[in-house]
Amino acid sequence: MDANDKDKAVKAKRAQQVFTLVVEVGRKADDGLPKGATGAGLMVYASGVDEAEAVRETVAVLKEAGVAPLDVTGYGTLDERLAAGEEIDPEERALMERALAENAVIVAQMTPFFPE
Repeated sequence: MDANDKDKAVKAKRAQQVFTLVVEVGRKADDGLPKGATGAGLMVYASGVDEAEAVRETVAVLKEAGVAPLDVTGYGTLDERLAAGEEIDPEERALMERALAENAVIVAQMTPFFPE
């Protein structure tokens, strides 16, 4: 097996996973956020072979949608979250399964931020 074959074998083993991400977004013209909001937090389920890819895809999709991503925090895969003792409800699991099946970025929740 030469180096090229080894690279192909490694790539074949890297299956898509779904990562839970929280994205902080700022304001941008026509971003769809409520009037008076200073930004928002988005809970996202994104597929990727690793978290870095899931983050890149999420940022690209949000920018294309006219939103201004500022910061992304990763919370891991379903297995990582379960290993950490988190309880994942059936609705959340269904959204994760959909993100995996569709190789998609799914915004599950949007929480607008307002000045105090």
